[in-house]
Amino acid sequence: AQIRYSIPEELTRGAFVGNIAKDLGTDVTKLAAANLQVLSDSDSQYFSVNVNTGVIMVSERIDREQLCGQNPRCFLHLKLAIENPVEFYRIEVEILDINDNPPEFPSDEVSLRIYELASLGARFPIQPAQDPDVGTNTLQTYHLSANDNFNLNVKARTDGGKFPELVLERALDREFRAFHHLVLTAEDGGSPPQSSKIRITIQVLDANDNHPVFDKPSYGARLVENSPLGTLVVKLNATDVDEGPNGDIRYSLSSHNSAALRQIFAIDEQTGEIRVQGNLDFEEATVYEIEVEAKDMGSPTMEEHCSVVVEITDVNDNAPEVILTSFSSSLSEDALPGTVVAVIHVRDRDSGEQGKVLCHVSPDLPFQLRKDYEHQYSLLTSTRLDREHVAYYNVTVSASDMGNPPLSRHTILPITLTDVNDNAPQFEQASYEVMVAENNPVGSVLVTVSAADPDSEQNSRLSYSILRAGGTDPGLDPTRYLSIHPTSGQVTAKFPFDYEQTTYLQFHVEVSDGGSPALRNRTLVHVFIVDQNDNAPRVHFPRAGEDSATQFRISPSIVPPALITKVVAIDADSGRNAWLSYHLVEATDLGLFSVALRSGEVRIMRALQETDASAHELLVVVRDAGEPPLSTAVTLVVLVEEKGPEALQGSEARAADGGGLPTITLYLIVSLVLISTVSLVGLAALGVRCL
Repeated sequence: AQIRYSIPEELTRGAFVGNIAKDLGTDVTKLAAANLQVLSDSDSQYFSVNVNTGVIMVSERIDREQLCGQNPRCFLHLKLAIENPVEFYRIEVEILDINDNPPEFPSDEVSLRIYELASLGARFPIQPAQDPDVGTNTLQTYHLSANDNFNLNVKARTDGGKFPELVLERALDREFRAFHHLVLTAEDGGSPPQSSKIRITIQVLDANDNHPVFDKPSYGARLVENSPLGTLVVKLNATDVDEGPNGDIRYSLSSHNSAALRQIFAIDEQTGEIRVQGNLDFEEATVYEIEVEAKDMGSPTMEEHCSVVVEITDVNDNAPEVILTSFSSSLSEDALPGTVVAVIHVRDRDSGEQGKVLCHVSPDLPFQLRKDYEHQYSLLTSTRLDREHVAYYNVTVSASDMGNPPLSRHTILPITLTDVNDNAPQFEQASYEVMVAENNPVGSVLVTVSAADPDSEQNSRLSYSILRAGGTDPGLDPTRYLSIHPTSGQVTAKFPFDYEQTTYLQFHVEVSDGGSPALRNRTLVHVFIVDQNDNAPRVHFPRAGEDSATQFRISPSIVPPALITKVVAIDADSGRNAWLSYHLVEATDLGLFSVALRSGEVRIMRALQETDASAHELLVVVRDAGEPPLSTAVTLVVLVEEKGPEALQGSEARAADGGGLPTITLYLIVSLVLISTVSLVGLAALGVRCL
């Protein structure tokens, strides 16, 4: 949609231009909520909009002459941008001229020297007045003060310019009047009109009475822009019927020509050839009108003037221009397809097909161009984006014209994707297994869990924690025994482990990122307690105090290898640390008794003799297989006694192989029950922790 307004130039700041809400037929509140913006194609912001009323106002002084020069119509183009959804409206504001500039001559006074024999009808150009206004407000006419010899002729140029000429209507007579004083008035068409004056002093001279004459009143030529320097434009020809110096002609560019035109064209004063000496640019000017004068060498010099109109033909010498009206260099990775990233304005200073521009971007990128207007495109996202896959794009916008060959311009738009928390942390392992020796130091590191998050910055900052066990039993809570560093993932022990109490435990470690909301993941850690040889064997039979020995009585007639007793010991450790061996290290007579290495059975090895002692002290050491090994010693005292039949019968019953040794059997059963009970308790605890 396009809206047009017209305002005069030089309005004060805050002056009313138009009501955009009324002209669009929409509610003012909707415009305010849609983040209404007015964007200008020019460098200055001449207008502003009140989002509460929808009124467009003048925000800077507008000088039409400074803005558009001599162009008959002057426009400012605006874009009205509305968000949610994004919409654009074109606004065209025509700046109307006011009569704020009077015509002005280059100087207040000019002097002319005219030969008294000048022919009637001879013309004498006067430097024209300049009026920057346009239309009826610009220069319209000249007025010459009353006199007897000269009339005024106003010559109209093809570009609309007007310059005055004095035309000799009555012959001059220097002897009658040597000087003529005239006043030329330039007046514009404003209401009221403005004017300025120049004083003209004419000195009448004697001498050369014929002026040069061109063979044509005007010349025409056509050149392509960017013609090489030295290109011939046209060759002029003027003649003077006078002889000698009075008929010798010199050509020159008239002072009426602008300084810019003098830099583009040059004339050979001898031959009258006009050649190119500067750059011809169709986009700067499509036509040039050169004023040429031919002077003779008489005294005083006589001159004649002619015009040369040079038309410039366009060639495709301008590549398209790409102008970013709006651009955001950062884009959230969760932006939906169709999100506007940039608004692009393109233009080409060439004309016709050579000035038409087409834009495109690479199809391999997740972006596309949408044509909004003739010279405006929007850069949109075409698919979903993923910063973890590609975090940065260089989008090349290519603009090509329709010339032959076409010219192109490439503009690179750097776009950085900002992260959103769309990736949960991932552990390096689904579960961890760690072997820990019991009696570990407090604070020792058991294991380091590690996770990674492909997001960035805060969204990738990880924090580790040990999850509390379910249920109400605080003894099952792993946080009582373990702690974890929140950032490094190091799991440390709060207490030393005791294999005899706990052989295995497991717990979950949770990692969460720093996003909002945070994303989490878990891993399972298995901790196996490795036994250390930290328990010495303990003798369960025979029981004796620390400083006492157990006594056994045998008959002097005992038959070897009769079993005297059995040392029974257990070790709370496991594995090799609980493998026990029995050793007889001291005895009254080392050859009389033996101790079985594995069973601990104490037997007599030979028959007793009368010379043998009546009491024998045996020192039995029970040693485990740990490294280093631990041991326990027990002292046995064997008494050889003669007893009555009943006593002897009792002793023999206790010592005989087939008698069964009920006390020893009782201790063996007790030992087996204790070992089984410890094993069952350990298995039960393991099962509870696995739940």
